[in-house]
Amino acid sequence: MTKSSNKGGNGSRSGRKGSGKQKKNFPVYEGRVQMTREGFIFVIVDGQDDDIYVKASKTRNALDGDTVKVAVTKQSAAKAASRAGGKAERKREGEVIEIVKRSGKQFVGIYHTIGAQAWVLMQSKNMPYDIEVDPEEGARLGAKRGMKVSVVVDRWNRGDSSPIGHIVDVLGMPGENNTEMHAILAEFNLPYKFEKEVEDAADSISEEITAADLKGRKDFRGTFTFTIDPADAKDFDDALSFKKLGNGNYEVGIHIADVSYYVKPGTAVDKEARERGTSVYLVDRTVPMLPEKLCNKLCSLRPHEDKLTYSVVCEITPKAEIKSRWIGRTVINSDFRLDYDQAQDIIESGSAGDVPADQTLCEAITILNDLAHKLKEKRFKAGAVDFDRPEMKVEVDEQGRPVNVYQKVSKEANWLIEEFMLLANRTVAEFIATDGQMNGVASKKAKTFVYRIHDVPNAEKLESLKRFAKGFGYKMADSLDGRAAAKSINALIKQAAGKPELEAFEDIALRSMAKACYSTDNIGHYGLAFDFYTHFTSPIRRYPDTMVHRLLSLYLAGKESQNKGYYEIECQHASEREVVAADAERTSIKYKLVEYMQDKVGMEFDGRVSGVTEWGMYVEIEPTKIEGMVPLREIRSDFFEFDEERYRLVGKRTHKVFRLGDKVRIRVKNANLEQRLLDFELIENLR
Repeated sequence: MTKSSNKGGNGSRSGRKGSGKQKKNFPVYEGRVQMTREGFIFVIVDGQDDDIYVKASKTRNALDGDTVKVAVTKQSAAKAASRAGGKAERKREGEVIEIVKRSGKQFVGIYHTIGAQAWVLMQSKNMPYDIEVDPEEGARLGAKRGMKVSVVVDRWNRGDSSPIGHIVDVLGMPGENNTEMHAILAEFNLPYKFEKEVEDAADSISEEITAADLKGRKDFRGTFTFTIDPADAKDFDDALSFKKLGNGNYEVGIHIADVSYYVKPGTAVDKEARERGTSVYLVDRTVPMLPEKLCNKLCSLRPHEDKLTYSVVCEITPKAEIKSRWIGRTVINSDFRLDYDQAQDIIESGSAGDVPADQTLCEAITILNDLAHKLKEKRFKAGAVDFDRPEMKVEVDEQGRPVNVYQKVSKEANWLIEEFMLLANRTVAEFIATDGQMNGVASKKAKTFVYRIHDVPNAEKLESLKRFAKGFGYKMADSLDGRAAAKSINALIKQAAGKPELEAFEDIALRSMAKACYSTDNIGHYGLAFDFYTHFTSPIRRYPDTMVHRLLSLYLAGKESQNKGYYEIECQHASEREVVAADAERTSIKYKLVEYMQDKVGMEFDGRVSGVTEWGMYVEIEPTKIEGMVPLREIRSDFFEFDEERYRLVGKRTHKVFRLGDKVRIRVKNANLEQRLLDFELIENLR
């Protein structure tokens, strides 16, 4: 079992201030710990790009996710090991002087007993120490030797040889699909079921729509309405209505499930939804934000049923110009439930396929598709960034075993829905930000609101892209400020279309982009080229949309601006939950991809270089985009050095170069399911 090497002598009691002396004349920061398998850590400080490296002997028993105070003792260009594929060069080194707060996060490992003692053996990339637990507690919970369990560290005091914790959940035997998916959820502190109190609260909500429920709502039950969703969707949270107007324009309604009408602030369901923040989509399952009664029944816009909705209704010209808009609560009754393939059939052939023929439906889809194309053209003309990256999907059988990896293809039916959802989100944000005006000018009287924002790209990374593209003979604009950057990136991608370097350009461009998040301070959405943007269209699966609906209701009723500080905290929480959910989703995909490759060890594949670091070259095999690493130490033809600025590896003796995007051939050497890692061996360079 893995033990602490030299930690005990400098430990501090969890929850107490550090016992070491304050580091004089050294800057001190508070941040979050990201730990490595080797025991050293990085302290991530909000608002700072450069993390603080702390060697294993200076961590004061801090663990992954803990909040600590760290004194920066060295500031130089000295190299240190990298965290999670980040830069190899670290400018700051320090030591932990206080553990401010233990994370309370769950660690997943294998339950092991020896005599009257028990441990949870760690196999995690960010937890190098086994955790001691109470064997009586393990027996009481049904844990048996060899089972996977989740555990929380309670303390790691001076003199303790290892962290001491308690078992939270017994997950099952390793390798079983449910065990592994629940293990991933536990790793990210995500629930996989609702507490009975929450389920009961949801079940108690009446399904009957009364006259009181309809009071103050516009009635769209007589307007032609339909939904378009994936074929296997169970919740339909958006619908479109369509009507031709006498003046030649069209009335288009974007109708969204009125979750906020059913889920009241402070209730058990609301508290749980707020804590979760979002639904989580693992490879083989959805972990919903709301109980089934709400997401699949009450708030699902199923056909031929009256449903309560929140709507954005626009008058649109044939040139896709917005002449007027109305926002408010409505009631609808959907005429058709289409999947994307059925809608695509109508777009391509004018026929509804296996949907009962309906001329109104076909005409509506055809006209809306034309409007969607024009809305999309306007976005890109305004400077939206055009990334059309392939989305890979893992197909699993009934037992959860991966049987296929394929590219999900988005067609016009997908874009149709996307453009009208973007329109609704933009319209709602503009309505609040401009104080109800349609002039596109932010108002000083604008009330507190939840915006979806996206900052400008990183200037240094854009310059790196410019230099990298120049090496292939491409020229980008001299100035990459503001919208000029988006237009230059789009032009570069268009020029490189169909060429091997395209994916490399897209990779670097994506790395330059800021992360979208929620905020009460509107700075616009750079990627979409919108001055005003929010999330209004998915309250079944995103809590910020529910907040937006509630704020809209207050302001439409003439209420005063709400507390900005409160909503900013809520925005930060929602942004954090979104990141956690995305990380869990990626982890589940990575697990299934490694599982898919287990029977392919020893096989050879074509691929392309997808990343380079000082310790290895990452390769995506074609056509599945499954990524693994070729360790540089195992390339025997030469000693390769990492040229970070040019995204390449250079042979010291042969001067052979491996660049991002280069074609290579690899052999699968190892598929480590527990670590979710693939090791490749380089066969030849095809460049």
